[in-house]
Amino acid sequence: MHFVEVILPLSLSKTFTYSVSESEFDFIKNGMRLAVPFGKNKIFTALAIETHQNKPSLYEAKEIEQILDEKPIVNQIQIDHWFWIASYYMCAIGDVYRGAMPSALLLESETMIAQKQGSFVDENKLTDEEFLVYQALQQQSSLKVQDIMAILNKKNIFPIINTLIDKNIVVLQEEIQDSYKPKLVRYVRLNSKYESDEGLSELLETLKSAHKQKEVLLTYFQLSAVDKNPITVKKLVETARSSTAIIKALIEKEIFEEYYVQHDRVNYEENGIEFKLQLSAAQQTAFDEIKHNFLKKEVCLLHGVTSSGKTEIYTKLIEEFIATGKQVLYLLPEIALTTQLVGRLRNYFGNKVAVFHSKYSNNERVEVWRQVLEQSPKSQIVIGARSALFLPFSNLGLVIVDEEHEQTFKQTDPSPRYHARDAAIVLANSHKAKVILGSATPSIETYFNAQSNKYGLVEIAERFGNVKMPEIELVDLKDKYFRKRMTGHFSDTLIEEVATALSLGEQVILFQNRRGFSPVVECMTCGHVPQCQQCDVSLTYHKHKNQLRCHYCGYAISNPTNCHSCSSVHLTTKGFGTEQIQLELVNLFPNAKIGRMDQDTTRGKFGFEKIIDSFKNQEIEVLVGTQMLAKGLDFENVTLVGIMNADNMLYHPDFRAFERSFQMMTQVSGRSGRTKKQGKVIIQTYNPNHNTIQQVINNNYSAMYIEQLYERQIYKYPPYFKLIKLTLKHKDFDKLKEGSFWLYQVMQQNLFMPVLGPEEPAISRIRNEYIRTIMIKIPLDKSLKGTKKTIQKILNSFDAVAQFRAIKVTVNVDFY
Repeated sequence: MHFVEVILPLSLSKTFTYSVSESEFDFIKNGMRLAVPFGKNKIFTALAIETHQNKPSLYEAKEIEQILDEKPIVNQIQIDHWFWIASYYMCAIGDVYRGAMPSALLLESETMIAQKQGSFVDENKLTDEEFLVYQALQQQSSLKVQDIMAILNKKNIFPIINTLIDKNIVVLQEEIQDSYKPKLVRYVRLNSKYESDEGLSELLETLKSAHKQKEVLLTYFQLSAVDKNPITVKKLVETARSSTAIIKALIEKEIFEEYYVQHDRVNYEENGIEFKLQLSAAQQTAFDEIKHNFLKKEVCLLHGVTSSGKTEIYTKLIEEFIATGKQVLYLLPEIALTTQLVGRLRNYFGNKVAVFHSKYSNNERVEVWRQVLEQSPKSQIVIGARSALFLPFSNLGLVIVDEEHEQTFKQTDPSPRYHARDAAIVLANSHKAKVILGSATPSIETYFNAQSNKYGLVEIAERFGNVKMPEIELVDLKDKYFRKRMTGHFSDTLIEEVATALSLGEQVILFQNRRGFSPVVECMTCGHVPQCQQCDVSLTYHKHKNQLRCHYCGYAISNPTNCHSCSSVHLTTKGFGTEQIQLELVNLFPNAKIGRMDQDTTRGKFGFEKIIDSFKNQEIEVLVGTQMLAKGLDFENVTLVGIMNADNMLYHPDFRAFERSFQMMTQVSGRSGRTKKQGKVIIQTYNPNHNTIQQVINNNYSAMYIEQLYERQIYKYPPYFKLIKLTLKHKDFDKLKEGSFWLYQVMQQNLFMPVLGPEEPAISRIRNEYIRTIMIKIPLDKSLKGTKKTIQKILNSFDAVAQFRAIKVTVNVDFY
């Protein structure tokens, strides 16, 4: 009797046993994929985690269909790490496996296959079976994997599909994506032989008779005198009121040279700074301290003010670790950031850099997976968002978690709800690797660990190149409204500053943490506010589509002309979002080019790049956006940042509201004045004397830290307590109430620690499901493992009660 133990890519928390023949038993290694039958007639890709000879007692072991790999594609460290994630974050191991593997490696009988558009197929090179599949796809647009089984009349078809994917003939249905080519901008410059004075007179002599060409040339001189930037053909044609044909003639006469710049303005070859990385004195000190810390500690926090050049320090560290043949993992919170950083690192390390995140296609992700597995030099450095954590590293030397305070490192849905920073530290520990956490505003837990000597701590207090920190000015909105100095949502101070910056040809970022036009539409006669039918929230007004939308479930209605309850026509909007700011700007500065960056404008794979590129190329002068702007982006021409209203962040019902607001405002301010000129930040607020806002102005992280820590201790919050949040959902209000109360009482009797609840959250119904939450606070002196075991037992018995079975319970550990 020979058996193999496997994980299935389903939300199941136990492993399953299948029987294998003796030869298969000898061939199967841990971490190989097997195709196995599960349920009535479905086939899944399972992962072998051990072979043994113990017959399962509860069920008859089925036989496996086939072995899919010749050698393991997942290593033991990964499997152990997945089990740690499953136990720590209290989720099913199947969820972790499914979340970790690129979906192209997880074929199952329900997967949809389609023919790749526009690919050329040489039919003679296909085997008979491949040809049959190809032929079937000519007849219909997509096939399920089980249809292909029927066509070929055999069960063992995953390898055939895999070769078809490799040959670029078919793709998995889910990834029909748009493609984006970075825009090439056409520039002209004067041929270098005409740059001297003699050259110029000779040049004007040559163009004596060609009036139009001469005009274009003179315009070119005017433009280059005013504007130091390279001159685009488009701009030259517009200013000279000429045509591209004339410029073409000038290029043919070799007076102008044309050249293309691909979106990225920063041309590293010319200034060569990137190639010989010279650290400033402050950076060098920090670099040495980090290395010194690594001798004793595994984790080191690099706390440097915004724009202090943390990336250069990382680059130096990466260089040292690669030289010893180790792999490096570089985690970023936001896909938008990876784009900017990859360029910078590729210029330095060439093609040793691989990128891995969810907007990449399946094929690209599998390719990176295999490169990391084989330790190929192409992916010695992996940059990615949180999912890059799951790649099959076998020789990890350094993990960098940049902007470690970002809440996007925590996955909220679907399960596994892991926190990439914490999981990365555990992963590094099993590789005996070092971790560096970087941030200008570290999260309180991390800073607490550094203060209590668990992590090393290195600080940089000055910006790179001694650029001054931006000057921050507060605008008291109460006072401005009282003196009638407001235009819409802009104070006179902000309008003046924006006008000054635009007249100097500099760029401006305006920050408002809410998308849409305004969050509430209200009837002035009866006070009725249109609500979402399926959720407990008011609908947000979106002007450009003229509709009201729910930001939770996507429900939308067209903008009403009269009130739904009393039919009055007097409707007014309250509050404001990015869209409204954009429209007000258009009225205030009709000539400025204004862009917007929020979830509505960055849909699709390359939404970010399009906006970031046009902002870098200075096609957009004022960028209005939500918190996407606060992440470490780097634009050298931005000298003014405006925060439209600082208060709506501060009064969020969340124990981290002050910490988050401090981080958000500091990060947004840090986008200003990053190169030569000192930047300026204007914060509009109703209470300028609020502690948190004062701490932002004085850039006083430690004051914020001490104040928050004191409150956390009194009110029993992290870092002094670990939190676990249970969310219960059900369509029937009374059933949910009864179930959540039962669960709460059992928890309170069995856990000797604070259990709060069952609470209705601020938004107590989403998509027609009512919601209740229960919060468990675990003190540091209680065993985490034991407490989680007890909670799991209680949840299992909750699931066994017949009337509660329909209630969905999700567990979120460290949900902040």
